[in-house]
Amino acid sequence: MSITYRESAKRTITIERDAISDLFERIDETFSSACKLMILCKGRVVVTGMGKSGHIARKIAATLASTGTPSFFVHPGEASHGDLGMITHNDVVLAISNSGNTAEIVTILPLIKRMGIPLISMTGNPNSTLAKQSNINLDVSITKEACPLGLAPTSSTTVTLVMGDALAVALLESKNFSEQDFAFSHPGGSLGKKLILTVADLMHTGNRIPTVKSGTLLSDGLLEISEKGLGLTAIINKEGKLEGLFTDGDLRRTFDAKLDLLSTTIDDVMTTQCKTITDDILAAEALSIMEQNKITGLLVTNSNQEVIGALHMHDLLRAGVI
Repeated sequence: MSITYRESAKRTITIERDAISDLFERIDETFSSACKLMILCKGRVVVTGMGKSGHIARKIAATLASTGTPSFFVHPGEASHGDLGMITHNDVVLAISNSGNTAEIVTILPLIKRMGIPLISMTGNPNSTLAKQSNINLDVSITKEACPLGLAPTSSTTVTLVMGDALAVALLESKNFSEQDFAFSHPGGSLGKKLILTVADLMHTGNRIPTVKSGTLLSDGLLEISEKGLGLTAIINKEGKLEGLFTDGDLRRTFDAKLDLLSTTIDDVMTTQCKTITDDILAAEALSIMEQNKITGLLVTNSNQEVIGALHMHDLLRAGVI
């Protein structure tokens, strides 16, 4: 009888879920010992694996590196042809092989041992060559693959990946790795931008700040707003300190009041109690202020109430903060 796509999918998920459940029971002192060995590592965690295990090894190395544990992947086939020179005495090797007898890995074991480098392994066979030669062996064995032929690595790679994630997260938590730490490892990501970029990184400065002096005619103020293109202008007094703010919204209210643009000064229509920010706050915080107050721009001032910058919602959008 043929099996439906949905039935096949559910069968696969069930088998892999059960394999992970079995793994749960094997998180013991051996796992803790592996974590301690990696924590004490003065160099990097070098992850290696061949074939499908190699793909999982690359992912584990990337996860470790992005969560505060310096790590990189070395291809075991290339290791015996020069890449072993990338490994130092201060490193820890994490070798992955479901069979535990992968030829390319077994070949480099004597060299790793000779260098005195601690070796952690993940194998599906605790009696294999790799498992026996390791300082610590993490058991990632499974009852069966999700592949009905029992050939394609499925459950085995899933369990290995989960074990790698468990190591990475355990190390992350033991180091009190924070969101800010994560952001510094991911400056190109949205989280990194939200936690790293400050107002000073994005604000308009110098001649790009729209400003007019107190007493300026409203018509001249509108020219400044149009020229700088931020939808606002700061009004400053003779001492160079902020007196108020005039925005596109204020202009609409001016039209409603039917005021003469050529005779009205900007002081008569400006907002005096305007929101301002300092340049050292996070750009994400500036975004929050804009959203809470339903505004699209902010002036940046220093401790003397002098205008040192201007920030628009579009600046945050371009920077990827939104």
